[in-house]
Amino acid sequence: MTGELDLGTSPMLRQAVVAAVADGHNNLVIDLSGVDFIDSAGLGSVIGALRRVRSHDGHLLLVCSEQRVLRVFEMCDLDRVFTFHVDIDSAVGTPVQV
Repeated sequence: MTGELDLGTSPMLRQAVVAAVADGHNNLVIDLSGVDFIDSAGLGSVIGALRRVRSHDGHLLLVCSEQRVLRVFEMCDLDRVFTFHVDIDSAVGTPVQV
């Protein structure tokens, strides 16, 4: 994702997650490092992604280093729900805990 994750773009994230899970990929990394704005619809799509992968016994990790975006997750206490990484390599290298 790049730019804004909002009402206009969040359906694209949802569709990508639905397709990935349908293809059997239930451990996902969403790269938000290029996102500079997120609204409630964007948060909803990320939460929906988490629910979808968890319903298929999977895990979701987020890549995000943009402080403005991280702050939105923190304000909603979602930093307690999601695992954040600074880059794709650290996310992909994280062992999945069962």
